[in-house]
Amino acid sequence: MTAPLRVLVCDDQDLIRTGFATIVDAQPDMAVVGTCADGRAAVDLARRVHPDVVVMDVRMPVLDGIAATRLLAGPDVPDPVKVLVVTTFNLDEYVYEALRAGASGFLLKDAPGDQLLEGIRTVASGAALLAPEVTRRLVGRYASRISPPAGTGDGGVLTPREVEVLRLVARGLSNAEIARELFISHETVKTHVSRVLTKLDLRDRVQAVVHAYRTGLVT
Repeated sequence: MTAPLRVLVCDDQDLIRTGFATIVDAQPDMAVVGTCADGRAAVDLARRVHPDVVVMDVRMPVLDGIAATRLLAGPDVPDPVKVLVVTTFNLDEYVYEALRAGASGFLLKDAPGDQLLEGIRTVASGAALLAPEVTRRLVGRYASRISPPAGTGDGGVLTPREVEVLRLVARGLSNAEIARELFISHETVKTHVSRVLTKLDLRDRVQAVVHAYRTGLVT
């Protein structure tokens, strides 16, 4: 039998923290290994209990969620922890900085419970998660920061279909939406996305979106 996913929940609001923990603990494939109310406690507790995923709020006392994420999952961390940022603050500077700090995913607190659970499973599997509506607004706000250098592109590495898929990813479409848009199967979309990431040496969909804007593939 596969061991349940070990989840640490960090949020400074008691009601939300308890609610998330209750939802997660009710799943047969998950177990809450700790809860805390500030970023410093999250870092300390994560280093002790070694969770598979940390569900992290952004605005918290003592140490905010972005700083905590950087300490747990940043580029200089030798053994990074997967962090799923869940917050009420829909697309402001905090989201951009959290992703830069090493977060593996981002969801809004008003997302249904099943999306939270699926987000935890997705992040735990090693994939990145960025809610499509978040991608759209993130790109809209920060596109000016990632304007393309002159003469850039995909260098002919991608096939025409892969370019098409990358454009739709950059628009914030989910795999299911891309499948409907292109009249192809969900599995085919996943294959195309995987090939795009591999060919362009990108970590996840977030980097793919940034790449598409930096190279002028999407404007």
